Amino acid sequence: MSEPAQNEDYSESRLQYLHDVLESGRMRRLKPMLHALHPAETALLLEGVPRAKRELVWGLVPEDDHGEVLLHVNDEVRAELIEGLDDSVLLKATEGLEMDDLADLIEDLPEEVTQQVLRSMDRQNRERLQAVMSYPADSAGGLMNPDTVTVRPDVSLDVVARYLRQRGQLPDATDTLFVVSRYGRYLGMLSLAKLVTLDAEHDVSEVMDTSVEALPVDLSSSQVAKRFQDLDLTSAPVADDEGMLLGRITIDDVVDVIRDEAEHSIMSMAGLDEEEDVFAPIARSARRRAVWLGINLATSFLAARVVGLFEATLEEVVALAVLMPIVASMGGIGGSQTLTIMIRGLAMGQIAFSNARALLIKELAVAVINGLVWAVVVGVIALMWFGNPVLGIVIGSALILNQIGAALAGVTLPLAMRKFGIDPALAGTVVLTTITDVVGFGLFLGLGTLFLL
Repeated sequence: MSEPAQNEDYSESRLQYLHDVLESGRMRRLKPMLHALHPAETALLLEGVPRAKRELVWGLVPEDDHGEVLLHVNDEVRAELIEGLDDSVLLKATEGLEMDDLADLIEDLPEEVTQQVLRSMDRQNRERLQAVMSYPADSAGGLMNPDTVTVRPDVSLDVVARYLRQRGQLPDATDTLFVVSRYGRYLGMLSLAKLVTLDAEHDVSEVMDTSVEALPVDLSSSQVAKRFQDLDLTSAPVADDEGMLLGRITIDDVVDVIRDEAEHSIMSMAGLDEEEDVFAPIARSARRRAVWLGINLATSFLAARVVGLFEATLEEVVALAVLMPIVASMGGIGGSQTLTIMIRGLAMGQIAFSNARALLIKELAVAVINGLVWAVVVGVIALMWFGNPVLGIVIGSALILNQIGAALAGVTLPLAMRKFGIDPALAGTVVLTTITDVVGFGLFLGLGTLFLL
């Protein structure tokens, strides 16, 4: 069995064990398991527990893990848990959190708790926290941790080593020291590996890495993730417009970004929010989904209206009604394939208006080839089924033209939506389906009216 399958089975077995214990009422049996889990694993289990029993499980979570668990659960579950906790418990949950994690959590806490947290911090940490909170959550500034260890370029490695021993403790996930000028401007990076393996007499300036540029503080989180991917980074500095070092981003933050974007893409395809609680109240879930069902219904009526325009044709040639869904379905699949490529390319920064024309030509060529191949197949089947060669030519022609239209829509729709600030992952599928249905039905029935009546 592959490793992913083993991990999936392990997660399912833990969830099954949790539910068995909840059904039996022997809650004490959960305590050893929850104490052994990482906070992220505990958060995943909490999301899989029905709301009525979630509070019982939370009561067994170790207090030291409360803050980390609250960070890892989705927004709805976090809001539900926070609502049921005393201020003193929430205040304790914030203790020991990294500055960037605290900035993420504190925005969801009650105002009174937030004020208590700020009052408990010294001036320097309070200012650093407020600085992180001043940036958008989906930017490098919102992701960064201001806890950095900096050194000057004109000191020796021996001096740096003695400084670290005197300091005694490093921020979590520190694998690199940042080299700055006397004014705090970022100059380069010094890995701990170099520090412990190279001759201690070397100056920092001789061995520091200057190839990694600082991330702009306003860089989007998706671009941060791409930079980490392209450069194989495990940590990176963040600087302002003047090059002043503000903080650092580590790989664990980037993994969270990648996971969140993947969830967003999957859920948006169905018009859902990635932060929605699996066990959200029925009324709330129904209300949210009703919006997109209503939009889909409206677009379906538009397609139905197009079909209604050819009512007389359908009465004369019943075969058109039998074959009609094939054209729309094939166009929908072809368009969805192009749309998916576009959304992925836009998210990864591989596609922009500058190279969209080349991609459009490529997708149109693919659409023509597939259209011709499947037009022959469908045309032959229609001929054998109904014994009418003209009908085969009509459906084949409509299929080719709809494939071309689907490719055109699949490329242009995401670009147009991005231009107007609309998330193509959220609305692209609905609009594309409407286009392929309307165009497919219109082409097939229109050609049928011209050549079969």
